[in-house]
Amino acid sequence: MIHTADEQTALAALEERIKTLLPNTYQECYEEVQPVSMGSAKLKYGPDGKVAWNEIWGSFCDLAMAGGPPHKGTLLEPGTAEAIEAEPEKYGDAAEEICRGLRLVTSLAAEVSERLGWARLTCEDEKMAAWLLRAIPMENVSARAEGRDLLLPVGPAYRVEKEIKNVITSTAKTCHYWVEHTWPAQARAIGALFDTMAETLPLVEPGAGGEAERMALGARIGALTGLKATAHGYRGWLGVECPTVAAAVWMMRALVASNVLARREGTALFVPIHAGTDPGGGIVAGRVAQIYGFAARLGRV
Repeated sequence: MIHTADEQTALAALEERIKTLLPNTYQECYEEVQPVSMGSAKLKYGPDGKVAWNEIWGSFCDLAMAGGPPHKGTLLEPGTAEAIEAEPEKYGDAAEEICRGLRLVTSLAAEVSERLGWARLTCEDEKMAAWLLRAIPMENVSARAEGRDLLLPVGPAYRVEKEIKNVITSTAKTCHYWVEHTWPAQARAIGALFDTMAETLPLVEPGAGGEAERMALGARIGALTGLKATAHGYRGWLGVECPTVAAAVWMMRALVASNVLARREGTALFVPIHAGTDPGGGIVAGRVAQIYGFAARLGRV
């Protein structure tokens, strides 16, 4: 249980931020959501022989943010500059198909970004882009945000039935919950929360940092919590093993509500490495330790 008045206040504030971030449909029931998949939708094709992306889904699994299953089991990363330069035509074809699919499923503008490895989706406003920046990585698909623009991954090895579908599906799913299940007042509250957190809890997302930064962050988290780093890592991400899937889900959601991007693969919780925003990993390690402490006292780990 929580022992001090300060801890109770901090936990209450965290729980309020979690509720604010979740679409209205989850406000009172997210603790009951289970990470169970509905299965993969089959591709449908139009008369022109192209995938009819806007006709594939009748419904979506629960959001990973709310405790539902992430869309992918492992992280989908953008193609590297070397891979893109080696196969520019394949890259261009994949990027154009992703943009076509994004336009069909969101009715928003989408184009190939000038940044190699990314497609650009222009959202209704900055708060929508900021919310999707948090929701889509929890589906294990990479994302970046630049104002109203959301950047989504592209690579020359992306296949229509696999990686291209992954990008389009995860975006369709999260946009659906934002547009259809987040009321205007809730969207305004989310925007206000992002503004408030920016002043006191700077956003940490995956960025610059190599093996040295990964090892340093893993050591700091291990010293504070006893959680062990996973053997497998990704560019900009460190994985730590949680006792259970439920613990990983709770900590992931709590971290995002503390302005640290997070995601999970099974029981592994992945947190960002960013040598510029968080040199030495002190911000991320401190927030992981606080949230792990809350989880332990609440009997979640």
